[in-house]
Amino acid sequence: MLYGLINWYGRRKRVETVSAHCDIPCKIYDPISAQIATLSVIRFMDQIAELEAKGTLSLADQAQLTRLVQEKEAHAEKAKHEVRVIWGDYFKQPQFEKFPDASTLVHNIMLAGSACKQGIEREKGVKLLELVNEFAEAFWTTKDVPTYKATCPYPPSETVVYPKLG
Repeated sequence: MLYGLINWYGRRKRVETVSAHCDIPCKIYDPISAQIATLSVIRFMDQIAELEAKGTLSLADQAQLTRLVQEKEAHAEKAKHEVRVIWGDYFKQPQFEKFPDASTLVHNIMLAGSACKQGIEREKGVKLLELVNEFAEAFWTTKDVPTYKATCPYPPSETVVYPKLG
């Protein structure tokens, strides 16, 4: 009911619809969201390969395959989105001075993310993770936060760059 009332008021007063990610700006940026999305892409690719190894797929397997592909593509897009937000909102002249190739790196992440959406080859997911990790390392360096690499404690058990906090 409240939603209907607000819509009615908006139509009568011609209220402009707006949307934003974080253009306040909130100044809360962390590449971990892109890293986790990328790890999910790799995991979905692994699960797709497990289904492929079965040979013949039941109807339930086919439904599972559909869900895995959909989520793989959504998470690849999320990784791209998270990197774009940090690159577009956080990276300014001081960050570009420290990392003059940041725009090229982001462009390569966009290409690798698209490749993950287009295919199911695990190596494409691993390549995306390598690039997102490189971006994460650059990001934390601009904040003078040291980083370290460790294998994530869950599938797909890949190496991730983490900030060394506290």
